[in-house]
Amino acid sequence: MTALAPAPTRTGVVARINPVAKLGVSALIAVPLVLTLDPVSAAVALALEAVLFLFAGIGWREFWVRTWPVWLAAPLTGLTIALYGETSGTVYVDWFVLRISEGSLALAVATMLRVLAIALPSVVLFITVDPTDLADGLGQILRLPARFVLGALAGLRMVGLFLDDWRALELARRARGVADRGRIRRFLGMAFALLVLSIRRGAKLATAMEARGFGAPGRRTWARESRFGAPEWILLAVGAAISATAIAAAVATGAWNFILGPS
Repeated sequence: MTALAPAPTRTGVVARINPVAKLGVSALIAVPLVLTLDPVSAAVALALEAVLFLFAGIGWREFWVRTWPVWLAAPLTGLTIALYGETSGTVYVDWFVLRISEGSLALAVATMLRVLAIALPSVVLFITVDPTDLADGLGQILRLPARFVLGALAGLRMVGLFLDDWRALELARRARGVADRGRIRRFLGMAFALLVLSIRRGAKLATAMEARGFGAPGRRTWARESRFGAPEWILLAVGAAISATAIAAAVATGAWNFILGPS
């Protein structure tokens, strides 16, 4: 089954680091970029992130397959800002509700770069994350409630079954001779059936976990120890350095545009 297929072995340096550190470095990069809207900080961060991606332990084909939604969303976001963003400077197009100006184009470029700089690290770093390792880290290092962590892990494990369930529903409908009529109607029917199946599976899983003591109060022990050592701190330092360099470059060039400051 697809959900039970073994994960490919990763050889990159970043791939072997604790998932909690990957979560932290994504936040360290994203938060400063959220606070400003300028092309310099986003471009510098994106360039430095490209170096980090080389050590992520994924091939170029997998990189493009996993990140293509980001590459699609970023230009679309920039296009929306260019057409409907704040008007300033020279106006190039003014027709009906569309107004493209020098300021809206600059804002569109900055927005597109910021989307890439924030989203790409999150996607690339978490490609190599094993859900069980992440749950171990959240429970042991961040000390999150075990009930929440284990429930989220169980739900995340079930997500992989959706594709198998969808294929089974397609085969069942085809066997009944109702597979080729009305694509929209077929999609809605299969989506509803998948929702019902997921709710039933979730209820059974919750009952089974409660019966096995996963929801019991008190201190919980863990089967595997989650370690947070020097490699994790180095990765966090790299993330902080990327953010600091991007901010410094934006301030030095006068491009820093703090979104919470006076307009």
